[in-house]
Amino acid sequence: MKTKLLMIAAAILLALPSIARAQSLAGLWDATVVVNGVEVPFRMEIAGSGAGVKGSFFNGDEKVTSTTGQFTNGALVLSFDEYETKLEATLKDGTLDGQYSRSTRGAPYPFHAKRFVVTAPTDAKVPSIAGLWNIQTKSSKGESAWHLIVRQSGSEVSAAILRVDGDTGTLTGAYRNGTFVLGHFSAARPMRLEIAPQADGSLSLVQNDERDKPMAAIRAEQALAKGLPQPSDPSRFTSVKDPTEPLRFSFADLNGRIVSNTDERFRGKVIIVDISGSWCPNCHDETPFLVELYRKYHDRGLEIVALSFEEAAQLKNPTRLRAFIKHYGIQYTVLVPGEPREASDKLPQTVNLNSFPTTFFLGRDGRVRSAHAGFPGKASGTFHEQAKQEMTHTVEQLLAESVHSSSGK
Repeated sequence: MKTKLLMIAAAILLALPSIARAQSLAGLWDATVVVNGVEVPFRMEIAGSGAGVKGSFFNGDEKVTSTTGQFTNGALVLSFDEYETKLEATLKDGTLDGQYSRSTRGAPYPFHAKRFVVTAPTDAKVPSIAGLWNIQTKSSKGESAWHLIVRQSGSEVSAAILRVDGDTGTLTGAYRNGTFVLGHFSAARPMRLEIAPQADGSLSLVQNDERDKPMAAIRAEQALAKGLPQPSDPSRFTSVKDPTEPLRFSFADLNGRIVSNTDERFRGKVIIVDISGSWCPNCHDETPFLVELYRKYHDRGLEIVALSFEEAAQLKNPTRLRAFIKHYGIQYTVLVPGEPREASDKLPQTVNLNSFPTTFFLGRDGRVRSAHAGFPGKASGTFHEQAKQEMTHTVEQLLAESVHSSSGK
């Protein structure tokens, strides 16, 4: 009897590692969220165990990792403080099911995930769609065209749609049954995109299952040769009514103290005024670049003032904005003027201010010398690098001017 008990105990001890492995979530997962009835596919990664678990979404090569996480008794909880969102799911039969909650920003997204499994490449001949495409459109912002940027490796494709306010993030997917099916979710901007190559060389695009509103894309060089409308120039999209007047602002910071453009600390400085919001995915793309600019040029006379327009609930208790500031290590001035819909009213000197973010560059005399609507993230490739170079060049030019030359005296 004693020998039998010892054998049972030994078997249990030998089984413990496999049980632990079965309960471990570490590794890649193929996941979906359901948004307005549309199933959006994406990939995520889970690392660690117990109270030390972390989850990461992907935006191309970038990772968006949870602030905190926990996996106990089959229940997973991941919190993303800079978005004020939470993923809650239960592990059962090797799959995760639950929801992705967005605080006060609407109903949760149903969530499902299963472990990533490498699939064999398709035997079908895969059409080549890599390159730059032109999407003809009529957007609510007055745009006539968007960019579609596609990268391809065999049947695997990544893509991004670049609009004047920024891009969709990196959509990823593969060729299946005559169509490229792509998805994106990185704690924000969920999107599903189906790309179907056409016989005439164009692409038919379906966003989020809107099959009654398909879009067409043609090669960028062909659109140019045909004289079709081109995507809006972000440097010409937004302006001010009178560029001879200083851009005025006077709003409260997070401590309730009023900060104005006439304050002594801004006198004779080059100022970037950034129209932003912690809810805005493209603002998340731009903020690390602004942090970098501030660290590099602050000692030479650069100031940055972010006017962060937040929803009513955040204005009462700006927990997400505070986490946003902490996450990106923001050291420049952040003011809270009101809700996003109030941006134009709060800044009546501006013209066509309808993109988040929008960045105004002020000379040492406080006058707007340049404006840039939106911000293309890393998903936009060369457009991202070009935007950073142009904005950096603008800052350096303004810093090189004296107060008198900036004012035209």
